[in-house]
Amino acid sequence: MAGSSAVYTPCRPSAHGRHRALRPVGLLPAPGRVGLLPARTRARASLVATAPARTATEEAVYEVVLRQAALVEELQGKKRTRDAGTRRWREEEQEAELGWGLLGDAYDRCGEVCAEYAKTFYLGTQLMTPERRKAVWAIYVWCRRTDELVDGPNSSYITPKALDRWEKRLEDLFEGRPYDMYDAALSDTVTKFPIDIQPFKDMIEGMRLDLWKSRYRTFDELYLYCYYVAGTVGLMTVPVMGIAPDSKASAESVYNAALALGIANQLTNILRDVGEDSRRGRIYLPLDELAQAGLTEEDIFRGKVTDKWRRFMKGQIQRARLFFDEAEEGVMSLDSASRWPVLASLWLYRQILDAIEANDYNNFTKRAYVGKAKKFLSLPAAYARAAISS
Repeated sequence: MAGSSAVYTPCRPSAHGRHRALRPVGLLPAPGRVGLLPARTRARASLVATAPARTATEEAVYEVVLRQAALVEELQGKKRTRDAGTRRWREEEQEAELGWGLLGDAYDRCGEVCAEYAKTFYLGTQLMTPERRKAVWAIYVWCRRTDELVDGPNSSYITPKALDRWEKRLEDLFEGRPYDMYDAALSDTVTKFPIDIQPFKDMIEGMRLDLWKSRYRTFDELYLYCYYVAGTVGLMTVPVMGIAPDSKASAESVYNAALALGIANQLTNILRDVGEDSRRGRIYLPLDELAQAGLTEEDIFRGKVTDKWRRFMKGQIQRARLFFDEAEEGVMSLDSASRWPVLASLWLYRQILDAIEANDYNNFTKRAYVGKAKKFLSLPAAYARAAISS
């Protein structure tokens, strides 16, 4: 099953789904109106006199982006006074029910899960304020648990009804009725930040797709899937990571760039794991583009690197890099304490594309990865870059 890049953190791939590397979804600004379109649309736009209209899929996703941006702007405009009384009441009610110590334990346990499965990112969260750090941990754990429903050891028992129950549980925790300690941490988090439920529901929708869909006819279809399982994470975490007070970027453009990084991460997962997915009967590549390149599904299952395959892969990698470029443009619009983990993760993940090229585009039998030496070199460089004020 194709995976989800979730939260601002990497997640260890499960045995079944290698794409779900719960990765940070960046929050960066995109300039101008055309910048609000996905990178692949902007790439097309550069070839024509006027930018093309968004597709129905892009429009649907864009509506979610606008909704999230409106929440942040409303909160900023009212200087965090919106629903303050209600929020305090809900926090006090929840703390009374759970006990202050139990809520603290819930956050600590989320941190332990993050530290176990996302070591580098966990280290980066130590630079954040305690409130933001705990909130990111809570979101990470929810995304990981959601992912495990369809990619974990019990995935063969998961049905659409099970996902419906998980969605009802999500609604309950947003209403202040958590089921367990992990839910309690997220329930508390959503009272403290302007986080909307829609991206969480959309991620569950991506899990539903994984139960039955194994082919994507066009990139438009694939784009929607990538949004569901990865782009959603950026929308969940932007309110927590925060926008730099001196940033001139609009909340709308920051959310749009967060979406771009999620798409970039997921496309990278897909390109890295072509062979692995094909051995499970799955193809997460646009079938129409394969046909245009003179390739068929049988060519994927055969797993032979040819000149046609190399040309096809070059185009796919170029598109993923466009999304990464769009994302990186606005890293400096993040709050200073949140920049490093996002930028470091972006740089490290983008290097997987370099590794695919170094393997002569053989993603059938060779797994592209970033070696420890390159990782260690990237981390201080990303820290230095992130420390530069915009």
